[in-house]
Amino acid sequence: MVLPCTATKAEILAWQPDGIMLSNGPGDPRSLDDEVQTIRDLAQEKPDLPMFGICLGHQLMGRALGGETYKLKFGHRGANHPVKDLTTGKVHITTQNHGYAIERDSLPADVEVTHLNLNDNTVEGLRHRDRPLFCVQYHPEASPGPKDNAYLFDRFAEMVKGGRK
Repeated sequence: MVLPCTATKAEILAWQPDGIMLSNGPGDPRSLDDEVQTIRDLAQEKPDLPMFGICLGHQLMGRALGGETYKLKFGHRGANHPVKDLTTGKVHITTQNHGYAIERDSLPADVEVTHLNLNDNTVEGLRHRDRPLFCVQYHPEASPGPKDNAYLFDRFAEMVKGGRK
């Protein structure tokens, strides 16, 4: 089910989702307070509901978890951006198209940085330490590697399967 970004917590939960994908999209994450509040409300009401955010979804999840965003001096555009997965040590080639980033020092202790951009050390991925919430700044669906980042979708699918009762 695809819902608009304006969907409320009640509208989303009415579908009884097994997981939520926060998709990419245009916009300044600092101006999307209603969407951030919806994500925060979902994470608090259903702390076991898996969520995976991509690009703008990453920025909104980062804000919902207590982080702040800032505008990059130079946006990340195009393919061939090296990103290190800090959980595995592997470097993946990514496609990016964004002008904002998460401020690393603004993140609370229960949020872990999982990916870093090797060109400028900006945050490229997060996960909540106790809940099934994670996100990446880049576009794993763009297959730049060509399949370097497919493991993220597998991870989300496993979280969804594990959360079903």
